[in-house]
Amino acid sequence: MHQQITTQPESSTPGFWATLINPLLPVRKMWRHRELLWQFTLRNIHARHKGTILGMAWVIINPLLMLALYTFVFGIIFGATYGVRENESSFTYAIGLFLSLTLFQLFSETLSAAPMVITSQPNFAKKVVFPLEILPTAYVGAALFHFAASMILVLLGIVVVTHTLTWGILWLPVIIVPLVLLSLGTAWLVAALGVFLRDLASFMQFLSMAFLYASAIFYPSSRVIEHEPMIWNIIKWNPLIHIVDEARNVVLWDMSLNPRRLVYAYICSLVVCLVGFAVFTRLKRSFADVL
Repeated sequence: MHQQITTQPESSTPGFWATLINPLLPVRKMWRHRELLWQFTLRNIHARHKGTILGMAWVIINPLLMLALYTFVFGIIFGATYGVRENESSFTYAIGLFLSLTLFQLFSETLSAAPMVITSQPNFAKKVVFPLEILPTAYVGAALFHFAASMILVLLGIVVVTHTLTWGILWLPVIIVPLVLLSLGTAWLVAALGVFLRDLASFMQFLSMAFLYASAIFYPSSRVIEHEPMIWNIIKWNPLIHIVDEARNVVLWDMSLNPRRLVYAYICSLVVCLVGFAVFTRLKRSFADVL
């Protein structure tokens, strides 16, 4: 489906510190260019499945295949459990792992794609009036679309396995917000640095894997706190571990939300979002010269 991409003139760009201390600036900018953002988000969604036989059906098929794989490998072969509930089954572990990976992959996809966002589309960097901040944001928007599809399957899986949904599900949108902010900030920051540091794309693969093992995906954070306190003193600063762990606790285990961990995740994510936007705004003036 062909769509015409339009641009709107930009006003004067604020300085680095003015951008950093104004949390509403990114919101206003995205809202001002919302139609353009929507066009690029749709383009990224369609581009991901362009040329495939099943097309958009992969949005549902791929998560289902991954769920089946997680259940077979971790639940049946390894018999792994989170050890939070006494009656935890292999299928419950698979659903918990699926939920954890669904949350993590929103950030991971952003981290992997961001270094090439600007360098793969150099023509936009040479347009004076084009709002370059839209490009990383549109990648996050496309990732959110696939995230939403996977999350629906997660909730259906919980209903099938446990035959019920707890009231903790109401906390899920509150927990997802800092994840989106963290992904946005990371996208802007890495996309800007990727223009000048081309090796960043290769390093992001390692960094994504490091975050995978340091974000309580395969285990509960309580296990690390109890058995490896020295390691916990390091990975506790990772906001992803609090987002993933709290989501699993309230949605799957019907446990009370830890407000301290949630507040910490919000503060870190907001800081990363503002710093990422400020760095991108500052460095984008030199993109055309480098590209």
